[in-house]
Amino acid sequence: MRIYTVDAFTDQAFHGNPAGVCLLDSPMPDSWMQSLAAEMRHSETSFLLRGEDGGPYSLRWFTPAVEVALCGHATLATAHVLYSTGAASGTVEFSTKSGILSVTRDGTGLITMDFPAKALEEAVPPPGLVEALGVKPVWVGKNEWDYLVEVENEEAVRAVSPDFTALAAVDARGVIVTAEAAGSGADYVSRFFAPRVGVPEDPVTGSAHCALAPYWTHRLGRDVLTGRQLSERGGTVRTTVRGDRVELAGRATTVLSGELHI
Repeated sequence: MRIYTVDAFTDQAFHGNPAGVCLLDSPMPDSWMQSLAAEMRHSETSFLLRGEDGGPYSLRWFTPAVEVALCGHATLATAHVLYSTGAASGTVEFSTKSGILSVTRDGTGLITMDFPAKALEEAVPPPGLVEALGVKPVWVGKNEWDYLVEVENEEAVRAVSPDFTALAAVDARGVIVTAEAAGSGADYVSRFFAPRVGVPEDPVTGSAHCALAPYWTHRLGRDVLTGRQLSERGGTVRTTVRGDRVELAGRATTVLSGELHI
């Protein structure tokens, strides 16, 4: 079986978010996929199995600790592998725990993914959340997976230094910290922390932009936006809100490829 490491939401190696991409020859046990994801140590490793009779590919995602229901950067990485190796062209569909996801690639190499929007509702911060982040919230919201905490400005996002042990006690997949961008070609900035699922800080989080895009579209009054994730590696996600769907667009680059010996 072929396996790849791909840096997603960037066009430069060693930036963006690295994902493992494993092209399965046949179905494998969940425990095997979880063990391989732990071995890879990326925030997510995707497992792709060709669909039957020309149907959608089966796509699943595992962190080093758990399986997740949606992952943007590993989906982008998987699509990049299919397109760059010539295994696919045109629109590609994936059957996932979040339904059918489709991706396309334009002539410049920009890959666009059609994802579900994950709208937020205003929420009272749960005990320990604000203290674990060490911030002064402007607004707090929650969807089915994550908390979103808006802070005063971009510098406040950059300055966040969480207590990860305390943050892992918060009952949510992860926590998004965000603010309107001060410049640098972006409309909003964010960081994403998910120690509860084995990812202290994710470099670039596509699925978080399923909440960020509708939130900032409402705030800024524009459907097409650019988000910049301010992790150490950094990355850019272009978002377009279309009703209850969000288009996430970005680039990717393959760092290594190889063959599994197990």
